[in-house]
Amino acid sequence: MTKLTSAQNYPRIENENDAFHGYLDDTKLQPHGYKLSDKSLKQIVLEAIKTANKKASRRILNISQTASESEVRKEYEKQGKMLFDYFMKYCEDPASTAFQCFGRHFKEVASEQFRNRTLQKERMNSGWRYQFIAKKAAEKSRRFATVSDIGTAEADFNATINIIGKGKQLNIYVSVKNRTNTMGGQDWPKAIRAMEDMAKDDKNRNGPYICVFGMAMERGQRHIKTSQKTKQPYSVNTEMWLSDFFWPFFSTRSYKEIISAVLNVLFGDEELLAYSTQPPEELLQSFGECCRQSGLVDPGGKFDNAYKLAELFCTKREKNKVKKRAKAS
Repeated sequence: MTKLTSAQNYPRIENENDAFHGYLDDTKLQPHGYKLSDKSLKQIVLEAIKTANKKASRRILNISQTASESEVRKEYEKQGKMLFDYFMKYCEDPASTAFQCFGRHFKEVASEQFRNRTLQKERMNSGWRYQFIAKKAAEKSRRFATVSDIGTAEADFNATINIIGKGKQLNIYVSVKNRTNTMGGQDWPKAIRAMEDMAKDDKNRNGPYICVFGMAMERGQRHIKTSQKTKQPYSVNTEMWLSDFFWPFFSTRSYKEIISAVLNVLFGDEELLAYSTQPPEELLQSFGECCRQSGLVDPGGKFDNAYKLAELFCTKREKNKVKKRAKAS
């Protein structure tokens, strides 16, 4: 940051011999009233996985969260045609791919191509999952006065908590990341500045604030990001909360308990994880229609002519080369 921000007046650890001197003193905040039950945690996790899956599916296809059902269906059909073009364009070996597709249903092949195309974006799914768990667990914990969505580029949710004996509340702005390396080192100063600017400008805020980057899956306690050049904090009001501090603070549960809860839910319904990379039915049918129009599948939807598929791969590749040469000239 170009200049240091002034320290917010919230409880800080005053013992200079403490490794966390100057950090938030959470012992002076409203404690948890009870431990989140296994049943409640399971329900939160189940809802989180389903919500993240839906969001990931739409984000992968670049569909707006506010799109109508008819708009979504049209986009799915369009994406099915695009997936077929991707299938034709990026097969590594026409002969091997044609052989591997022979006898398989177009839905199976389309799903496989969809996963190949969207592998990178799919990694965002787990991030959304843990954002949802953290927020919902905070709501259920009875520790916080309020918990609300923010959903901006700077932060995911905001929580307010009573400061013991002070008659005021601390505003906590939270951005949940999978791990510290989710962002490059050069991006952290900008992210910290943007989040704190948002907190300072929040007209609904009443009382001091702290900005928190919660690392959902990185073991450890807390640290404050500092400039390698000056060794000064980018902000004395922004802390990195690693999973061993982050999860107990918001959920009453340890990092291991959260991960175990997610694992238990996935074991209870393995389709939950598969769904996150499963394309919508409308997209699959659109892909299948392209296969039918190209004469690649039998009435049951299975690839029945490997030689014709290999020929089509070669034809499409030659057409792409011609297009590239035309553009170059």
